[in-house]
Amino acid sequence: MVSPEFERQIEGYGLTTAHIFYRLPDFQSVLQTYVWQDYDIAPHFPGMRQFLEFWEARLEGKLHSVQYAHQKLIGPKEWRRVDGEFLLN
Repeated sequence: MVSPEFERQIEGYGLTTAHIFYRLPDFQSVLQTYVWQDYDIAPHFPGMRQFLEFWEARLEGKLHSVQYAHQKLIGPKEWRRVDGEFLLN
């Protein structure tokens, strides 16, 4: 059985990590950080955008900035379909 994460990578998803800086609700001059990580599709990042929209709508800490990195874990050179198999004792 193939893991859901592997299937997403085959579909073109890559690992996205966002380092989110936000202001504490009671102390606006203090910045706090949060790290979000999930599989997402570059360059539009629908998953990260959905999470940030949720943050702005539901959470009290106002967003200051977001730094992110994205890496496709499986590229075209690393994956190819195999139609046969040789079994050795």
